[in-house]
Amino acid sequence: MPLFLAFLLVPIIEIALFIQVGGLIGLWPTLGIVILTAVLGTWLVRTQGQMALGQLRGSFEHLSDPTEPLAHGAMILLAGALLLTPGFFTDAFGFLLLVPGFRTRAFAYLKSKVTVASFQMGPDPRQQPPRRHGDPRGDVIDGDYEDVTPRPRRDDPSGWVEGPK
Repeated sequence: MPLFLAFLLVPIIEIALFIQVGGLIGLWPTLGIVILTAVLGTWLVRTQGQMALGQLRGSFEHLSDPTEPLAHGAMILLAGALLLTPGFFTDAFGFLLLVPGFRTRAFAYLKSKVTVASFQMGPDPRQQPPRRHGDPRGDVIDGDYEDVTPRPRRDDPSGWVEGPK
């Protein structure tokens, strides 16, 4: 039901805001603001997204919990979708999601509402025991081959007549 209300109320709010803002400043300035927020939002989403990807890579390199950088990336993605949607209400939420402090608070709130049963990163490849001779996993080498035996030359360079074999 809340999702249904959101899909019903957001377009109504957007239409009302378009009518109000358009009545105050006119049609062309209103459309200009919508286009400007889409362009500015796209640029901000790109720069914020690159920073979030860098943080995600860092968490993978240090084998730390990647949940927060992933959540920031998801919120930035949502901000991009909201900013590309024409409207003032969605733009306000989109720009709000691009503020790192707001994303951090939103993540902390969501984290307090979600219970994680367990979290495991997997084995550290640097701490794996070396394979010994005779270990069935260490004796098998998988590969492909191609026969490169030279073919005998033919006397006829055109290839139409088969020579002696």
